[in-house]
Amino acid sequence: QQERDESRIEAANAQRKKEVTADSEKLLRMAADLKDELDKTSKDTLSINTIHKIDAIEKLAHDMKNKMKLRSN
Repeated sequence: QQERDESRIEAANAQRKKEVTADSEKLLRMAADLKDELDKTSKDTLSINTIHKIDAIEKLAHDMKNKMKLRSN
């Protein structure tokens, strides 16, 4: 029983690490896209699209933080 539990915990942690790694790569791409977009706009204006991108980045970062808190051990 204990070995099965430990095995499940290990598998869950491995899956979570895989997801966080993929999310990190996605977050990096999103941040780079946002930077490119911001470099093309005037410093005093943000488009609705830019605000949506910022919100998406914030949501992904928050989700990643929660995944890391859920680590089983």
